[in-house]
Amino acid sequence: MAAPQNSLTRTFTSVAILLASLGIAYFPVPGLQQTIVVVSGTELQEPLQKLQTRFQQAHPSIQVDLKYQGSQDLVNKYVDDNNDFKPTVLIPANGELLKELESRWQSQESGSAFQGKPQPIAKTRLVAIAWPQRGKVLFPNGTFQWSRLEEALQKRNWSAIGGSQDWGSFDFMTTDPTRSNSGQLTLSLWAQDKAGTSALSSANLSSPSVQMLVSQIKRSVYQPPRSTDVLLREFITRGPNDADIATVYESIALHRWKQSKTSRGEAYQIYYLNPTIETVATAAIMQREISDGETKAARAWLKFLAEPDQQAVFVEHGFRPTTSGVKIESIPNNPWQQNIPGAVLDVKGQVTPSPNRPTIGELIRLWQRGS
Repeated sequence: MAAPQNSLTRTFTSVAILLASLGIAYFPVPGLQQTIVVVSGTELQEPLQKLQTRFQQAHPSIQVDLKYQGSQDLVNKYVDDNNDFKPTVLIPANGELLKELESRWQSQESGSAFQGKPQPIAKTRLVAIAWPQRGKVLFPNGTFQWSRLEEALQKRNWSAIGGSQDWGSFDFMTTDPTRSNSGQLTLSLWAQDKAGTSALSSANLSSPSVQMLVSQIKRSVYQPPRSTDVLLREFITRGPNDADIATVYESIALHRWKQSKTSRGEAYQIYYLNPTIETVATAAIMQREISDGETKAARAWLKFLAEPDQQAVFVEHGFRPTTSGVKIESIPNNPWQQNIPGAVLDVKGQVTPSPNRPTIGELIRLWQRGS
């Protein structure tokens, strides 16, 4: 009589083991799950949200918690340990900001702030956007010129620079350079043009003409937004007469172009700067209070972002790929094939590297001292 009971017990045990194994496969056990906190610039918000879903489907035991800050804010908050969460991965809009973070970290702590070498994720460049009628008056030959933009700031009204009196005051937008990478790049290129140099340095910033320019820009920009995506949303919402021209990333200008057309009835025009600065969103796995399990999960996330299928998602959102072999023209729905006014895949012009962080730091100080 005992034999059938033992057989039944073994059957139940086998079923239990099978169910347990299925449970582990399809329902991650809390103790085996890892959560990583990824903090990026706002310009990456939409592609990262799409990729977050895709990643978690492929890696059900890893939870990705996405947060967004202006790129300079991102660095400052980490160095000062001023977040109410523990970042695992930082992705500022510009890899140069990670060099600043590392330098500031090593002045306070021993060792590197990062685990391994930071990894490029996606790249873009600084461009200008303007509503069509305004752009034709400001740049009659279709070419962006910092000198014309400065003249418009000085004269303040469209009627003084050839526009209609009904257009009222001239309104330029850029982000807050104390908080955002695109604002820093805008000041850098404008100061470089004013100084008449091919590479901006701290020495150029001692020029009275450059210092006066930075003060003029600060006086002319009312409550600059903290990040580039916030700026572009405001630019579209405010429209002509309240927002005439802005400096933003090519990626976000391409991605939000349809939104501007839907909201305003007419879409903005893109102007490429020459020279411009290419900025590479770069990811780093952090050292502070990160477990081995979190490190392993973060490495899986970064490996995933570099794969061609994921790089294609960045391209669909207007970024240029960082993984070799990924061809923009072969990706369906890439924005360069959507007849966006001014959009050019192969830009004819000079692309310069970002100024070093000491130069950017001095520019920020000039901005802060400006009246």
